[in-house]
Amino acid sequence: MNQRTFPDSFVWGAATAAYQIEGAATEGGRGRSIWDDFSHTPGRTLGGDTGDVADDHYHRWQDDVALMSELGLGAYRLSISWPRVQPGGRGPLNPEGVAFYTRLLDALRAAGIEPVVTLYHWDLPSELEAAGGWTNRETAYAFAEYARAMARALGERVGLWITVNEPWCSAFLGYASGEHAPGRTEPAAALAAAHHLNLAHGLAAAAIRDELGDEAQVSVSLNLHVTRPADPESAADLEAAHEVDLVGNHIFLGPMLDGSYPIGLRDLTRDITDAGYVRPGDMTLIRQRLDVLGVNYYFTNYVRRSDGPAAGGSGGHGNGPASPWVGLDRVEFLPPSGPTTAMGWNIEPDGIYELLTALDNAYDGLPLMVTENGAAFDDVPGPDGEVHDPERVDYLRRHIDAVGRARQDGANVHGYFVWSLLDNFEWSYGYSKRFGIVRVDYDTQRRTLKDSARWYAQLARTGTLPD
Repeated sequence: MNQRTFPDSFVWGAATAAYQIEGAATEGGRGRSIWDDFSHTPGRTLGGDTGDVADDHYHRWQDDVALMSELGLGAYRLSISWPRVQPGGRGPLNPEGVAFYTRLLDALRAAGIEPVVTLYHWDLPSELEAAGGWTNRETAYAFAEYARAMARALGERVGLWITVNEPWCSAFLGYASGEHAPGRTEPAAALAAAHHLNLAHGLAAAAIRDELGDEAQVSVSLNLHVTRPADPESAADLEAAHEVDLVGNHIFLGPMLDGSYPIGLRDLTRDITDAGYVRPGDMTLIRQRLDVLGVNYYFTNYVRRSDGPAAGGSGGHGNGPASPWVGLDRVEFLPPSGPTTAMGWNIEPDGIYELLTALDNAYDGLPLMVTENGAAFDDVPGPDGEVHDPERVDYLRRHIDAVGRARQDGANVHGYFVWSLLDNFEWSYGYSKRFGIVRVDYDTQRRTLKDSARWYAQLARTGTLPD
């Protein structure tokens, strides 16, 4: 396995998200987002943690770019804070916000690091949520206007545009289980949100190309669920796994890549909503050319047919006020077996191999890129001040080897982004979970390279999987 080699053209990067690292929540003309509102609501996040300061990247971005250069990264996936550049979600851009990202992108390019920009990583402007958020069709059109404005402002500084990140989480954790902002527990609203996120993706992709030309590179990042039946010989369990595939994956893959929602998905959700939010022509608007499909992978699920409501699943999602698994009233998610990460997620590298090869078989010729993969562990500095994180190194080695196996077997995979560059605000878990290959001391903001960072730097420089 240590001899696994990747071509020079393979992209090695790291990823972050604006609300998780930037801080400066009230500086530079930034407006409020649903995550500001959610994290400041008592009981919503662990310990009442907020992203007000986070990693203070807004003030320390130059040091962070120097750190990326030191690691030899070929690309950096960041997200634009929508309320930082357009405080109310519509209307004039905020010059200070645009200037921040312009400086950051210019510095990345000067360091030889390709910027990959995500336009939406969950921080919806609060004013748009007050008008219905993603349940309101107008939010998709506001997003398209924002995407066009960013394309015009940032232009060729961006190597790859990612429209939305993990719309499944935005829709189902935000509007069904209430575990994420805006914290609503309305199954029908989650389905409407999913459709409007699909629509937002399509409208934004078209707007970017209309502004920059057809050569503009556009992607989307989906957290696709690898789901297995508890008993592979059980027809009922196989059917349960198929239903998770529909609600977890094809609710986005179908419209974006096939131009329709699967009939089975419509059957599962018929009793929840009449789907009146889907209008004639929507599928044409949603199905835009993808230059690459971003794939986020962390763990697998095991399910069986049940007589009761859906429980657990998606790394524990389903244990909030309600289940995110809309329509899956007779699916039980089993607790993980074997080693887990600090998130309680199982460690199963074969899952990323299966996912990439399955996508390659289903969408022949579509380039793929792993836009997130990584693990949280309870790593702490040792007596020498260094952070030795052998569990994370092992996790990355085994998963990246699985990516290499998928490539070897023909999957059209062009790059890998580790999640995350920095320890950061982990949403409803606050600062209790550390995903970074770089440790952040939240009291001093000191950055410390973990062993995993040095290991990943060697891989990025050589293209050969280190021991």
